[in-house]
Amino acid sequence: MDPKPFPASSLVDRVYHRIKRDLFDFQLLPGDRFTETEVALRVQASRTPVREALMRLEREGYLQMKPRAGWQVKPFDFHLFQELYDLRAILETASLRRLAAGPVKPSLETLARIWTVAPLERIKDGQRLYEADEEFHHTLVAEAGNGEVTRLHQEITERIRIVRRLDFTNPARLTATYDEHQAILEDLLGGRVDKACTRLEGHIAGSRAAVETITLARLETARSLRFEG
Repeated sequence: MDPKPFPASSLVDRVYHRIKRDLFDFQLLPGDRFTETEVALRVQASRTPVREALMRLEREGYLQMKPRAGWQVKPFDFHLFQELYDLRAILETASLRRLAAGPVKPSLETLARIWTVAPLERIKDGQRLYEADEEFHHTLVAEAGNGEVTRLHQEITERIRIVRRLDFTNPARLTATYDEHQAILEDLLGGRVDKACTRLEGHIAGSRAAVETITLARLETARSLRFEG
Protein backbone atom coordinates (compact mmCIF):
# COMPACT_ATOMS: atom_id res chain seq x y z
CA MET A 1 0.00 0.00 0.00
CA ASP A 2 1.30 3.47 -0.85
CA PRO A 3 2.02 5.68 2.18
CA LYS A 4 -0.71 8.14 3.01
CA PRO A 5 0.25 11.57 1.62
CA PHE A 6 0.62 14.55 3.91
CA PRO A 7 -2.42 16.87 3.95
CA ALA A 8 -1.50 20.10 2.18
CA SER A 9 -1.46 22.15 5.39
CA SER A 10 0.69 19.58 7.20
CA LEU A 11 3.18 19.53 4.32
CA VAL A 12 3.47 23.31 4.36
CA ASP A 13 4.01 23.20 8.12
CA ARG A 14 6.70 20.54 7.75
CA VAL A 15 8.56 22.56 5.12
CA TYR A 16 8.12 25.77 7.15
CA HIS A 17 9.58 24.24 10.31
CA ARG A 18 12.46 22.66 8.39
CA ILE A 19 13.49 25.97 6.82
CA LYS A 20 13.02 27.81 10.10
CA ARG A 21 15.23 25.26 11.87
CA ASP A 22 17.92 25.85 9.24
CA LEU A 23 17.66 29.58 9.94
CA PHE A 24 17.82 29.13 13.71
CA ASP A 25 20.74 26.69 13.45
CA PHE A 26 22.66 29.05 11.13
CA GLN A 27 22.61 26.55 8.29
CA LEU A 28 21.12 29.42 6.31
CA LEU A 29 23.03 32.61 7.11
CA PRO A 30 21.92 36.24 6.81
CA GLY A 31 22.46 37.31 3.21
CA ASP A 32 22.28 33.78 1.76
CA ARG A 33 20.39 33.49 -1.52
CA PHE A 34 18.51 30.44 -2.75
CA THR A 35 15.75 29.39 -5.11
CA GLU A 36 12.49 27.59 -4.50
CA THR A 37 13.80 24.71 -6.61
CA GLU A 38 16.85 24.32 -4.35
CA VAL A 39 14.67 24.24 -1.24
CA ALA A 40 12.23 21.81 -2.84
CA LEU A 41 15.08 19.40 -3.58
CA ARG A 42 16.49 19.71 -0.06
CA VAL A 43 13.19 19.14 1.75
CA GLN A 44 11.80 16.70 -0.83
CA ALA A 45 8.60 18.59 -1.51
CA SER A 46 7.01 20.23 -4.50
CA ARG A 47 7.42 23.94 -5.15
CA THR A 48 3.85 24.83 -4.13
CA PRO A 49 4.19 24.02 -0.39
CA VAL A 50 7.75 25.37 -0.47
CA ARG A 51 6.51 28.69 -1.83
CA GLU A 52 3.76 28.88 0.81
CA ALA A 53 6.28 28.15 3.57
CA LEU A 54 8.73 30.76 2.25
CA MET A 55 5.99 33.38 2.00
CA ARG A 56 5.02 32.64 5.60
CA LEU A 57 8.62 33.17 6.70
CA GLU A 58 8.74 36.37 4.65
CA ARG A 59 5.67 37.69 6.52
CA GLU A 60 7.43 36.89 9.80
CA GLY A 61 10.46 38.91 8.72
CA TYR A 62 13.02 36.15 8.24
CA LEU A 63 13.25 36.17 4.43
CA GLN A 64 12.75 38.50 1.52
CA MET A 65 11.92 37.69 -2.09
CA LYS A 66 14.24 39.20 -4.67
CA PRO A 67 12.52 39.74 -8.05
CA ARG A 68 14.02 37.43 -10.68
CA ALA A 69 16.71 36.41 -8.19
CA GLY A 70 14.97 33.99 -5.81
CA TRP A 71 14.97 34.40 -2.06
CA GLN A 72 17.37 35.87 0.47
CA VAL A 73 17.79 35.47 4.22
CA LYS A 74 17.32 38.93 5.68
CA PRO A 75 20.43 40.36 7.34
CA PHE A 76 20.16 40.73 11.11
CA ASP A 77 19.10 44.26 11.99
CA PHE A 78 20.33 44.75 15.55
CA HIS A 79 18.88 48.25 15.68
CA LEU A 80 15.46 46.76 14.95
CA PHE A 81 16.01 44.07 17.57
CA GLN A 82 16.86 46.76 20.12
CA GLU A 83 13.65 48.62 19.30
CA LEU A 84 11.63 45.41 19.66
CA TYR A 85 13.28 44.65 23.01
CA ASP A 86 12.50 48.23 24.13
CA LEU A 87 8.85 47.81 23.09
CA ARG A 88 8.71 44.50 24.91
CA ALA A 89 9.97 46.20 28.09
CA ILE A 90 7.29 48.91 27.77
CA LEU A 91 4.51 46.32 27.42
CA GLU A 92 5.78 44.15 30.27
CA THR A 93 6.33 46.96 32.77
CA ALA A 94 2.88 48.38 31.96
CA SER A 95 1.48 44.91 32.62
CA LEU A 96 3.29 44.73 35.96
CA ARG A 97 1.72 48.03 37.04
CA ARG A 98 -1.71 46.80 36.03
CA LEU A 99 -1.18 43.57 37.95
CA ALA A 100 -0.03 45.47 41.03
CA ALA A 101 -3.23 47.55 41.01
CA GLY A 102 -5.44 44.50 41.49
CA PRO A 103 -5.62 41.44 43.73
CA VAL A 104 -2.79 38.94 43.60
CA LYS A 105 -3.34 36.45 40.78
CA PRO A 106 -2.91 32.74 41.64
CA SER A 107 -0.79 32.38 38.48
CA LEU A 108 1.77 34.80 39.91
CA GLU A 109 2.09 32.71 43.06
CA THR A 110 2.57 29.67 40.81
CA LEU A 111 5.35 31.50 38.97
CA ALA A 112 6.96 32.36 42.28
CA ARG A 113 7.06 28.68 43.25
CA ILE A 114 8.60 27.77 39.88
CA TRP A 115 11.33 30.41 39.97
CA THR A 116 12.29 30.29 43.67
CA VAL A 117 13.44 26.66 43.74
CA ALA A 118 16.76 25.69 45.28
CA PRO A 119 19.80 25.83 42.92
CA LEU A 120 19.99 22.04 42.65
CA GLU A 121 16.37 21.91 41.47
CA ARG A 122 16.82 24.48 38.71
CA ILE A 123 16.46 23.50 35.06
CA LYS A 124 19.88 23.05 33.49
CA ASP A 125 18.74 22.36 29.92
CA GLY A 126 18.84 25.56 27.89
CA GLN A 127 15.94 24.70 25.58
CA ARG A 128 13.63 23.79 28.47
CA LEU A 129 14.59 26.92 30.37
CA TYR A 130 14.03 29.05 27.28
CA GLU A 131 10.49 27.67 27.02
CA ALA A 132 9.89 28.30 30.74
CA ASP A 133 11.23 31.84 30.37
CA GLU A 134 8.87 32.55 27.50
CA GLU A 135 5.99 31.30 29.62
CA PHE A 136 7.11 33.55 32.51
CA HIS A 137 7.02 36.70 30.39
CA HIS A 138 3.84 35.68 28.59
CA THR A 139 2.06 35.09 31.91
CA LEU A 140 3.02 38.52 33.26
CA VAL A 141 1.44 40.15 30.22
CA ALA A 142 -1.56 37.86 29.72
CA GLU A 143 -2.65 38.02 33.37
CA ALA A 144 -2.85 41.82 33.16
CA GLY A 145 -5.95 41.21 31.07
CA ASN A 146 -5.45 43.31 27.93
CA GLY A 147 -5.91 41.03 24.94
CA GLU A 148 -4.41 43.43 22.39
CA VAL A 149 -1.31 43.97 24.50
CA THR A 150 -0.96 40.21 24.85
CA ARG A 151 -1.29 39.74 21.09
CA LEU A 152 1.31 42.41 20.34
CA HIS A 153 3.66 40.97 22.95
CA GLN A 154 3.38 37.53 21.35
CA GLU A 155 4.13 39.02 17.94
CA ILE A 156 7.27 40.70 19.29
CA THR A 157 8.32 37.48 21.00
CA GLU A 158 8.10 35.65 17.67
CA ARG A 159 10.10 38.30 15.84
CA ILE A 160 13.02 38.24 18.30
CA ARG A 161 12.96 34.48 18.92
CA ILE A 162 15.73 33.79 16.40
CA VAL A 163 18.20 35.64 18.64
CA ARG A 164 16.53 35.53 22.07
CA ARG A 165 16.75 31.74 22.37
CA LEU A 166 20.57 32.05 22.23
CA ASP A 167 20.48 33.69 25.65
CA PHE A 168 20.02 30.18 27.03
CA THR A 169 23.19 28.72 25.54
CA ASN A 170 25.33 30.45 28.16
CA PRO A 171 25.37 28.76 31.62
CA ALA A 172 25.85 32.09 33.37
CA ARG A 173 22.71 33.40 31.73
CA LEU A 174 20.73 30.39 32.97
CA THR A 175 21.64 31.30 36.53
CA ALA A 176 20.88 34.97 35.93
CA THR A 177 17.45 34.12 34.55
CA TYR A 178 16.44 32.36 37.76
CA ASP A 179 17.90 35.04 40.03
CA GLU A 180 16.35 37.92 38.11
CA HIS A 181 12.92 36.31 37.72
CA GLN A 182 12.88 35.54 41.44
CA ALA A 183 13.74 39.14 42.35
CA ILE A 184 11.10 40.56 39.99
CA LEU A 185 8.40 38.36 41.48
CA GLU A 186 9.44 39.07 45.07
CA ASP A 187 9.20 42.81 44.47
CA LEU A 188 5.89 42.53 42.60
CA LEU A 189 4.24 40.30 45.21
CA GLY A 190 5.76 42.43 47.97
CA GLY A 191 4.05 45.56 46.67
CA ARG A 192 7.26 47.17 45.37
CA VAL A 193 6.05 47.66 41.80
CA ASP A 194 8.49 50.47 40.88
CA LYS A 195 11.40 48.29 41.91
CA ALA A 196 9.92 45.30 40.08
CA CYS A 197 9.64 47.38 36.89
CA THR A 198 13.22 48.61 37.20
CA ARG A 199 14.43 45.04 37.67
CA LEU A 200 12.38 43.86 34.69
CA GLU A 201 13.79 46.59 32.45
CA GLY A 202 17.31 45.64 33.49
CA HIS A 203 16.57 41.96 32.93
CA ILE A 204 15.34 42.58 29.38
CA ALA A 205 18.22 44.96 28.56
CA GLY A 206 20.76 42.45 29.87
CA SER A 207 19.24 39.70 27.77
CA ARG A 208 19.34 41.87 24.66
CA ALA A 209 23.01 42.72 25.14
CA ALA A 210 23.89 39.08 25.76
CA VAL A 211 22.09 37.75 22.70
CA GLU A 212 23.72 40.31 20.42
CA THR A 213 27.16 39.22 21.57
CA ILE A 214 26.30 35.52 21.28
CA THR A 215 24.64 35.96 17.88
CA LEU A 216 27.63 37.75 16.38
CA ALA A 217 29.94 35.02 17.70
CA ARG A 218 27.70 32.27 16.30
CA LEU A 219 27.57 33.96 12.90
CA GLU A 220 31.35 34.30 12.81
CA THR A 221 31.77 30.61 13.69
CA ALA A 222 29.21 29.50 11.09
CA ARG A 223 30.86 31.57 8.37
CA SER A 224 34.30 30.25 9.29
CA LEU A 225 33.10 26.65 9.17
CA ARG A 226 31.45 27.25 5.82
CA PHE A 227 34.63 28.80 4.42
CA GLU A 228 36.76 25.91 5.71
CA GLY A 229 34.32 23.39 4.26
